[in-house]
Amino acid sequence: MKISLGSDHAGFRLRTALITALQAQGHELIDRGPANEASVDYPDFAQAVAADISSGAAQFGVLVCSTGIGISIAANKVPGIRAALVANEDAAEFSRRHNDANIICFGQKYTTPEMAAKYLEIFLRTPFEGGRHSRRIGKLEHPAC
Repeated sequence: MKISLGSDHAGFRLRTALITALQAQGHELIDRGPANEASVDYPDFAQAVAADISSGAAQFGVLVCSTGIGISIAANKVPGIRAALVANEDAAEFSRRHNDANIICFGQKYTTPEMAAKYLEIFLRTPFEGGRHSRRIGKLEHPAC
């Protein structure tokens, strides 16, 4: 599976831990950075990962900032992106099963590398259920207002 990852400086350590875990599982990765913990702007990295997903260069994305909030908001501005901030196993599963999320977001401040790896594993293995959820996803892509 091809996965694109990015973070800001406040998510650097968790992103690098997830890169190690994903490489050990044999996934092909696109690392959008940053290269270190020097201050950067999270929208730049959210947009780079979201572009990888929307263009088909990667199947899924992983984004990390301090809380996960800003980076998920930034990613969701890109058409076709459904970025979900995940903080537990249930959210990891249902972000895929019901929402067909294509980017998982974490807050380094609240999520250990072990927790994030577990949530990411659940996210990647859970299929989209379709059915009534497809209609709802369509409304996200093409709102009536």
